[in-house]
Amino acid sequence: MQYQAADSWGYYVPAARCMGGGDPLERVARLAAESAVVVFSVSSCCMCHAVKRLFCGMGVNPTVYELDHDPRGKEIERALMRLLGTPNAVPVVFIGGKLVGAMDHVMASHINGSLVPLLKEAGALWL
Repeated sequence: MQYQAADSWGYYVPAARCMGGGDPLERVARLAAESAVVVFSVSSCCMCHAVKRLFCGMGVNPTVYELDHDPRGKEIERALMRLLGTPNAVPVVFIGGKLVGAMDHVMASHINGSLVPLLKEAGALWL
């Protein structure tokens, strides 16, 4: 069950969708594969805000998992930190089910021109 957010960041997924048993890394992989662009975010994070603005400005509607709105969000956040190997877990972006990385990798991809082809290949951008 997805719904359009009032502030048009993309699609927010209710906290119940992130719940469920199993390994948090497996849950991250499963959630990341469900949509063309997935952003794991915290609603109060300025970097998360910036990456969501970037995608929306490009005409991409990412699926956004706000970890601070999920009862098991801390587990997912720790799994993302392990996956990235960094102490900062958000934002984390997946495109086409593949890990792009944190804000620095997304911006580097945008600047060097490789972000748009990734989005097109994933079916998130048509122009």
